[in-house]
Parts: sequence; structure tokens; C-alpha cells
Amino acid sequence: MGFRLPGIKKILFAANQASSKAVDAPKGYLAVYVGEKMKRFMIPVSYLKESSFQDLLSQAEEEYGYEHPMGGLTIPCSEDVFQHISACLNRQ
Repeated sequence: MGFRLPGIKKILFAANQASSKAVDAPKGYLAVYVGEKMKRFMIPVSYLKESSFQDLLSQAEEEYGYEHPMGGLTIPCSEDVFQHISACLNRQ
């Protein structure tokens, strides 16, 4: 059984384009920018299939679209919220 992630290919393409310009992420990871200071985090690509992270991607799409001047995948939430979601995903 599969499921579709509308727009995920566009987000991944934009993130891939941005990561080629920035410091490369290790294989299996994706760089994202979070918070007011746009702190860079490296996340496992496995997060992309998790519903809590998909919610963040939807928020990013609504706020920034598929092209953002930061040049990378920017998540519109505070660092605290992002770290909490990441910690929950790490425990799974």
C-alpha cells in the first residue's frame, strides 16, 4: 500500500538544487533551515515520510512556495518546535 505526497517531488527537487550550492549533506540526509536565525539542521530523509514532518513541509509550501531566497528547504517554525518534532521522530 502506498500513498502520495502532493508536491513532495517539487520540494525535494528544490532542496536538491539548493544542497548542491551549499555544503553537501551526507548521503541519506537533507539540510533544512529553521527559526528566526535560519539555523541549519541535517535531517534523515526518512523524516519525509512521517506525518508530523509532512505537516511542516505543507506549512513551508504555504509560506514560501517552492522557491525561497534562502536557497534551501526552510521550515517555518521555531527551533524549539523543530527540535521537539525531531526528538519524537528519533525515538521511533
